[in-house]
Formats: sequence, C-alpha cells, structure tokens
Amino acid sequence: MAKVLFINPVVRQEDDPKHVPYGIALLAAIADKGGHKVQVLDANAWRPDDKTICSILKADDWDIIGIGGITTTYGWVKKALKYAKQYSPQSLRIVGGGLLTSMPRDMMNLLPEIDLGVVGEAFETLPEILHRVDEKKMNWSSVLGIIWRDSSGIPCLNPPRPLIKDIDQLPYPAWDMMPMDIYFKNSSLLYSEESFTAKRRMDVNGSFGCPFICRFCFHLGLAGDLQYDNPSNPIADVTFTHDRINRMHSPRYLVDMVKHMRNKYGTDFVLFSDENLLAMNSASKNTWLPALCDLWIKEGLQPQCVRDGVSHDPEKCNGVHWGGTSHATLATEGILKQMHNAGCSQLLYGYESFSKRVLKNVGKGATPETNEKSLRITMEAGIRPIPNQMMGFPDDFFDSLIDCVEAWERLGIEVVPFFATPYPGTEWYNKYKDKILAQYGYNNGGETDYLRALNAYLIDLGDATKITAVISEYFTAVELLGLRELMVNRDIKRIREYEKIWRKIHNIQGELRFSDVNWEPAERKNSPKLKLRVIQ
Repeated sequence: MAKVLFINPVVRQEDDPKHVPYGIALLAAIADKGGHKVQVLDANAWRPDDKTICSILKADDWDIIGIGGITTTYGWVKKALKYAKQYSPQSLRIVGGGLLTSMPRDMMNLLPEIDLGVVGEAFETLPEILHRVDEKKMNWSSVLGIIWRDSSGIPCLNPPRPLIKDIDQLPYPAWDMMPMDIYFKNSSLLYSEESFTAKRRMDVNGSFGCPFICRFCFHLGLAGDLQYDNPSNPIADVTFTHDRINRMHSPRYLVDMVKHMRNKYGTDFVLFSDENLLAMNSASKNTWLPALCDLWIKEGLQPQCVRDGVSHDPEKCNGVHWGGTSHATLATEGILKQMHNAGCSQLLYGYESFSKRVLKNVGKGATPETNEKSLRITMEAGIRPIPNQMMGFPDDFFDSLIDCVEAWERLGIEVVPFFATPYPGTEWYNKYKDKILAQYGYNNGGETDYLRALNAYLIDLGDATKITAVISEYFTAVELLGLRELMVNRDIKRIREYEKIWRKIHNIQGELRFSDVNWEPAERKNSPKLKLRVIQ
C-alpha cells in the first residue's frame, strides 16, 4: 500500500494556528481507511523551519506527497514543492484545494514541480489515484477531475468529476493525526463570551455549497459551479458558473459527530465553517436547521446555561455551544430563537456594505434595510452578530463609504473593513484580470510576462486585511488605505473634504453616472440562468 505524506501549508504566518485543516483531515481518514500508510505534516500548526521540512521529506520513501490549500498559501506551497522534488524525487507530487482548482492550467505552468493536480472535490479522486499508484498503473488519461502532464510535460485537463451525492458517506476527519493540543491551545475566539472562554473548540463542516452568486466569492469547486470554457477544446480551462448544487450532512450525522467530539476530546464549542448556514437552511426549504437544533437538544448537547436560563459559566456549563455564518435576508426571529435555544452563541454576517448600489452590484441579494434588521433581531434572540464589512468594491465612491459610516453610528458597531480582494476563481478576478496583473507588471508581453505577473500577485495575496490588487474604478491603493482610516475614525468631515479635492484632481463635478459601468456578468455559455439543485 502507498506511503502518503499530506502537507498542510502555513495559512497565516502572522497569526496563531486556530483551525484544524478539515479537508486534509478528511482525505487522511479516507486514505487510512483504504489501508494506506498515512502521515501528516501540519506546517500551519507546527510552523517548521526549512531544515525541518527537508528532513521530513527525506525521512521515508514517500509514494505520494499531497499538498492542498487556499490561494493565499501559494508562496509556501511553491517552496515546499521545490524541496519535495529535491529531497523526495521518487514521489508523485499532487496539489489540490482551491489553490489549484481556481486556475489549474496556470498553476501547472507556474509550478513545474507538480506532477498531478486534483481539480474540485477529491473524496473519490484520491482513492482512484492511490489505487493506480498501488497497481503501478500511472496512466492518468481516464481519471476524472485531474490535470496531469503528458510525456512532453504538457498539462492535460481531464473532464470534471461529478460531486458525491451523499456526503454522509464521508468518514469523520482524522483528528488523531493532527496536533490537537496546538489547536486546543488556540481555542479562544473573540466573537462571543462562549467562544472566547472555550478551551477545546473544534470545527465542523456541515454542508458544501451556497445558492448565492457574490462576485467576490469562490466556492472551491464544491458547489456545482465548476465547468469548462469549451469542452471540445483540448486546451480548455475551467470556468465557474452560477450553477449550484447544495449538499448538507444530515442532522443525525452532525449531532453524532459532535457527540463523538465531546466524548473523545472534551469539545466545548463547535464552529461551523459552512459558507452560509442560513442559506443552506433556505435551500432545504427551511427544514435543516430546525431539525439540527431539535436533535442537538434531544441528544443532550444543549448547553446548561441556555437550558437553565442563566449566565454562561465555562466552569459549570457542560453542553456544547456553537456558531457559524449567516445571511441577512434569511434571518428570522423564529429560526434565530431556535438556534439560540440549541446553543448558538454567534453568527457572522457578511454585510459587505450599507450602500444600496454596492450591495446590488455585489450580487448577494441583501439591502441596507435587511442588514440592519438582521443585526437587531439576532441580538434580540440572544446571539451575538459579527458584522463583516468590505470596501474598495468596483463602484465604491464617497457616498457609499459615508453610507457605511452612518450605518455604523446608527447601529453602534465598531468595524475595520476588509479590502475587496479579487481572488482567483471569483467572478471579479476574471472580469478584472488584465487590470489586476497590470498592477504587477504585466503589459501583454507574452506568456513569460503573464506568468511573472501572476506569480507576483499570488505571492502578494493576503487574507484581505492587506491591500493587494485594486479593482476600484475610482480609488488608488493609497486612497483606499487613507479612506479606510477615516471611516474607522468616523471622520465623515474629512471624507467629504477629500471628495472635493478628488473631484478637482479628476475634473469631475456633479453626480457620477454609475450605470455607465457594466456591472452585469458576461454571458456564459452553458449557464444562462442560475440553476439550483439540493442534495440532502
């Protein structure tokens, strides 16, 4: 059986490791269940130096070295792959996750050390790869959902692999292979009293998918949106459409998993890393979350403080609190009260903006009014809302920035907005690609020039707290940094003063006609309309 080394790259070097790599832990469990010899190098948890990384790569005759991560891990993955080729030349080097799925051909060209890439979901692709390695049948032409190199080194993109229909067939993640002591040490999150005082927090992914089409968002190829530009073209690349398949674990699967977490690890808080809990509940015709809440209580997971109607005391509370993400238009008093009664203590809301124009062009379906209402009714239900805001959208202008500041004042919230970052795989990355790469030196000078600029952009990408490529139609990076500082300080006076200066510099007076900018997505072949399918 194959010797497999999974590597979880460093995600945020400047932050503590707080979240077990759920995807890699699932794949490790699948490989282990198949009888393979599995080891995990969790570099995000251990933060090893280069010497240690190299010693691990030399420690065994690995048949497969698999690395997966999001786009912001590109720089670390690039370094690790060079070491892997140098110190483990016999291994099959595989890259997956959002990093590769967002741009498989570009990634194969940028990182020549990659032998094989997994595009989209790997739950069925990985076992097939392992079987072929065991049988020494390294012909990849018929394996769905991968990109590989032919004998000349040319990347070949195979047809996509269908998503698995029943995600309850997945095993629990291989937590025993992870350095849980490190993650437990960093359990505390400053979102609610219950998560801040947590000692043994664990994460759960209850669903895959999201019915919304936010133009700054990328679904990692797990939501039914992954297609080809032109299936008949031998050099076709992937494209991401508005098609959606929404899959949820059954409430029974999730509650049994959390009970296992509590019994084996003493878990006191569960963070749902789902893209959007309330959106998935809506996709299930509003049955999923109520059933989950009812079973949570029935199986004894309801926190003691909620059950007894008293203040939370981490020394006495013996249940499991939880939190996740939400959507303003889908929050109702009824579902929020049910969630709180089952132990939900916090919900992160992607409000993005309080400008009607910006929200419409984002494509999320929310309005300033639904944003404000959801914040109020969430607090009234006893759940702490976490308002997430962004700035630097294509059509952000002085009026929309002021709309946000005035809303913060009305609602009494403190916010430091993220910057709108066009990550690969998103609609805005594709729309503004030339503008993005031009900021990193691309001037239509051919493939070498293109790859050099793309490499520089990927290296520069941060977690949206750092400004990178600007897609604003009106502001520079310097202006966005300064305007955000004024927004945080509620300095509307100086924002208005700078607007006068800006208009004089650009010789623009009167009202801007934002409708002159084409905000609607380009027509996509094979995906003329939003199509939803729900698999439970």
